[in-house]
Amino acid sequence: MGFYSRHIFPRLLDWSLGNAALAEHRLAALAPLRGHVLEIGFGTGLNLPFFPQRVSRLTAIDSKQMLRRKVAKRIAEARMPVERFELDASGRLPLDNQAFDGVVTTFTLCSIADVQSALDETRRVLKPEGQFVFLEHGRSYDPRVARLQDLFNPIQKVIGCGCNLNRPIDRLIRDSGFEIVKLERYLMPDVPRILGETYRGIARRSDE
Repeated sequence: MGFYSRHIFPRLLDWSLGNAALAEHRLAALAPLRGHVLEIGFGTGLNLPFFPQRVSRLTAIDSKQMLRRKVAKRIAEARMPVERFELDASGRLPLDNQAFDGVVTTFTLCSIADVQSALDETRRVLKPEGQFVFLEHGRSYDPRVARLQDLFNPIQKVIGCGCNLNRPIDRLIRDSGFEIVKLERYLMPDVPRILGETYRGIARRSDE
C-alpha cells in the first residue's frame, strides 16, 4: 500500500474531488467564512479558489503532504496568504486556543483515525463566536443504505486509504461540544449512494 498511498491515491483523490460538479458545493460550504481560517485536511488545496473575499488568511494542516508541486502552485496562486503545518504523531494541533474565526473540513472527517479527538481540537482552536463549516460524506439516513455502507466499509478503508463510508457526521460533531446551526443533507449527483450521502453545514461552539 506504500506506493499506492503515496503516488496513485493522491492523484485519484485530486481527480475525483476536483471535478467541476463539486465546485458549487464547495462555494456554498465556504461562503460563511471570514477572517483567519483554519482548514483541517488541506489535501491538494482544492478549496483555495472558493474561499470568499472576507477570508484574509488561511492556515492549513494535514497529516501528510500530497502532490507537492501541484499544491505549491495552487498556494502561490491563492489570493490570501497560506501557511501550512504538518500534524505530528500526537494528533494535537500546534495552534493556540481560540485562535481562529473559522474552521473548515471538506471530505476530511471520513478519514481521520481519531475523529473525536480531531473535533475536540477543532473546538479548542475556534473562537467562541467562530464558525465551523463542513462538507462531508457519511452515513445514510436510510437504514438499507446504511447497512450496505457497513458491509462495504472495510473494503473502502483499504481503497480509500482510511476513508470510512459510514460515519454519522452530524452526531460526531454534536458529541464534540458543537451546536449545529445549519445542516443540509442531500445526495451528491452521479455518485453511488453509499459514497454520495452528503452533510453540509455550520456549527458553533456550545459552551454550556
